[in-house]
Amino acid sequence: MSKDPQVDLIFNHFIPRYIATGVDPNDMQRLVQRVDAWSNWCAIWSDEALKHELHGNREKDLNHHLTASESWLRAAIYYHYAKHLFGADPKQFETAQNNMLRCYQLAAQNAKTPLQKLKIPYKDDFIHAYLRTPQHPGPQALPLAIILPGLDACKEELHTWSNSFLDRGVATITLDGPGQGESAQHFPISLDWGGVMSAVIDALSAHPNIDASRVGVVGQSLGAFYSPLSAALEPRLKACISNCGPFSFGPVLPQMPKVSQDLFRIRAHLNTLDQALEFAHELTLESKAQHIACPTLIVFGAGDKIIPVSEGELLRQAIASKAELVIYEEGNHVCFNIPYKFRPLTADWFADQMRA
Repeated sequence: MSKDPQVDLIFNHFIPRYIATGVDPNDMQRLVQRVDAWSNWCAIWSDEALKHELHGNREKDLNHHLTASESWLRAAIYYHYAKHLFGADPKQFETAQNNMLRCYQLAAQNAKTPLQKLKIPYKDDFIHAYLRTPQHPGPQALPLAIILPGLDACKEELHTWSNSFLDRGVATITLDGPGQGESAQHFPISLDWGGVMSAVIDALSAHPNIDASRVGVVGQSLGAFYSPLSAALEPRLKACISNCGPFSFGPVLPQMPKVSQDLFRIRAHLNTLDQALEFAHELTLESKAQHIACPTLIVFGAGDKIIPVSEGELLRQAIASKAELVIYEEGNHVCFNIPYKFRPLTADWFADQMRA
């Protein structure tokens, strides 16, 4: 490990997440050795990303299009983690963000499953998203899972989780909502997730391959707060999954790393940390969760050091008979250390609800 406690803290929290979402374990070992200071974080991750991007370029020239797509996809996730929690340096953050978007778009051109970039009208601008459909969808219109990232994630990071739904015949939309990823510049963190879901469902209602009567919402981390909030506000949602989300974010935010607190401030478009900590108390499911009418799956890791498992208990109690709570004793935040458990569980449960 480095001599920089900030670097050590982030690696200690997130190495399982990095590997579960597409970072090669061998590269991970090298990154742990190379990143010796937080100030170098973005540059060193970007250097590793560039190696995979260039490999993709070479494979494309050889007409190895699938190999090129896989390399660009890996480059995109590395560029994403180059900017992970690096919002205090807007210039480096924006460069890594643009590199991530470029590589993901390149990967989309020859991805194993069809992948379409969407700009969904919302208020005076657009919500950015990707629609993916199974490789061999069959004759019937497909159910749809709208998958939401957390505070420091983005739609591109959700690629591997999306795969589990696609494998079970469920189309997916990975979405950057207010305060997230590509949409963050125009829309701050917001409670208007009923409006977001309404915009998404309306935009897909005429799609020939999507059954708009079988749509559900799935979220991780802070996105797992947005998913039940969405279900409480948009009655057309037929299923909800919340993976390690807060019931009330106000008490949780002060316990998170300082870089996470500052990123919340940036994504909320606020000037001071005090303002951010005050605003976080508005992000609560109190008096809202009881309006959730659809079946809801709540997943937690008992070893989650970011969101206490008690938050999942509060959500289950508020939803009562319509909720199922699954706690993995060995699980960490979002259960990234056991993706082979939480991904099949969530995708199977969702597909079962859509069939029902």
